[in-house]
Amino acid sequence: MLMLPDFRVRQRDFLLEISRAMTAQLDLAEVLRLVLHASTVMLAGKVGLVALREPTDHYVIHATLGVESDHLDELNQHLDEMVGSTNWGYDREFINTKLNQMAISLDRTLRQSLFLPLVIGEEPVGLLIIFRSYWVQPTENDQQILQSFADQAAIAVHNAQLYASINHERKQLGAILDYSADGVMMLDPQLRILGFNQALARMTGWTVQDAMAQNHDNVIKWKRLERGDLQQALDDGWPFRMPKDAPLETLYVEGDLLRLDGMTLSVGITYAPLLADDGTLMNIVANVRDITNFRRAQEMQNVFISTVSHELKTPVALIKGYAGTLRREDAKWDPQVVRDSLEVIEDEADRLTALIENLLAASKLQAERMRLDIGDVHIDQLAASVVERFKTQTTKHKFELNFPSEFPVIRGDEVRLRQVLDNLVSNAIKYSPDGGTITLGGEVDDRYATIYVRDQGAGIPDRDQEQVFERFYRVDGPLSKKTKGTGLGLYLAKAVVEAHGGSIRVKSKLGNGSTFYFTIPLIIE
Repeated sequence: MLMLPDFRVRQRDFLLEISRAMTAQLDLAEVLRLVLHASTVMLAGKVGLVALREPTDHYVIHATLGVESDHLDELNQHLDEMVGSTNWGYDREFINTKLNQMAISLDRTLRQSLFLPLVIGEEPVGLLIIFRSYWVQPTENDQQILQSFADQAAIAVHNAQLYASINHERKQLGAILDYSADGVMMLDPQLRILGFNQALARMTGWTVQDAMAQNHDNVIKWKRLERGDLQQALDDGWPFRMPKDAPLETLYVEGDLLRLDGMTLSVGITYAPLLADDGTLMNIVANVRDITNFRRAQEMQNVFISTVSHELKTPVALIKGYAGTLRREDAKWDPQVVRDSLEVIEDEADRLTALIENLLAASKLQAERMRLDIGDVHIDQLAASVVERFKTQTTKHKFELNFPSEFPVIRGDEVRLRQVLDNLVSNAIKYSPDGGTITLGGEVDDRYATIYVRDQGAGIPDRDQEQVFERFYRVDGPLSKKTKGTGLGLYLAKAVVEAHGGSIRVKSKLGNGSTFYFTIPLIIE
């Protein structure tokens, strides 16, 4: 039989062993399991639980031994009442009352409960409660050992919580990087790749596994470098050339990236330095953005400005020329010449007005949603009037109307819908320079009216069919270069149709003409 000193030595040895095991473990669930196991063994407990303090200051049970799951809600409620009312031990009688209630709800054979707060630096971490089926008065030595155990348990739980929090943040950051639309790359001071996300893998053609540990220049190869150079910047002292107290500056590099498959991609890369506490360069984080669409938009805008300048100059020059000719005092003009000249001036003024209205409408669309003046619209009659107007502008084209009899009246903005038809018919004429038939027609079902404009012109390549409705976009081709336009007509047509709750699309094949369809609900909600 063990003497008392031997028992206490064994008890301390067990405490030391279990404390080492707990502090070596970083998995929170496993730490709680060890804490409960050790405490029930040490105290000959029958039932035990560990509750952790939440950010809301409530205590929630995270681990149990000998507790049925259907008791947890009731036990958590008892904990809330006990901890919320006592401020950690100022009313031991109240604590004992609540512990007795908890013991009765669990098992009426339980006779004693031991309540151990888990505290670090006066900051509560959680609670350890052990219930046993007999009662004995703890000695001073027992209380010291239990307090030592509670302190070790608190440290182990706190460390596991910190690790879980850090691990959660690491996973969050990893998910953000992995699913970011931008490429992200981490480099060491020697420009070896330490991190490489999926977006960058798609941009470069390299797999994440193959890119890791590669030198930066093996993966980021430039077909054409337009701005900045990482290696040159490092050679010139970046990022340390700034004054000591100045914030570190990022480095921006832009150009055409040569992918692994030989294709190119326009990218902009922002390099940001990370410094160690001693000021040495620790890492470089690179954010890689695909700027293909941005460059394309810039190019479209430049083409637009050039086109608008030309479109404005031509009618202005004609108006000025004819007006100057008519006002010459040294000539007497035949009345027919005067009428013809004034007609040209009027036509060119109308052309200027239409261009300016389109530009203003496009600008307004950027700032606010289009407002509609809704009324009854006889769309078949509207199409007929559009055809009559355009017949005077071409001798090469034949026009046809193909609407069913008794085509229903729709609710819409007649002025705006006329703009849509004007743009579609104007395009049909411009992009079928050899003539042919232009057909305006319609179909109807229970909910929608579908209007179409069909030509027999050059057609639109598949790659351009989704983009022809974008602002400033013009199909690249010989016919487009010879045809006047700003790339706003279809953009405005789409905006008008969508403001009515409808949609617009094109069906086309090179050499076989194009058909533009727009669908309007019969009743606008």
